[in-house]
Amino acid sequence: MKAEDVRAKTEDQLKEQLVSLKKEQFNLRFQQATGQLENTARVRQVRRDIARINTILREKTQTSAA
Repeated sequence: MKAEDVRAKTEDQLKEQLVSLKKEQFNLRFQQATGQLENTARVRQVRRDIARINTILREKTQTSAA
C-alpha cells in the first residue's frame, strides 16, 4: 500500500480499512502464537499499513480543523 493510494481515499474509507487491518493483525498474532503463521513478513506489513493510515487520517483531520 502506497501513501498516495491512501491519501486518495475518504476518511470513512480509511476508517473501514483501518478496522479490517486491525482484525487481520489480531488474526496474524493469534496464528503466530499457535505456530500456524506461514508468512511472517505480513505482520510487519500490516503494522506499517496501520501506522500509515493513522498518520494520513491525522493529517486530514488537522487540515479540516484549521
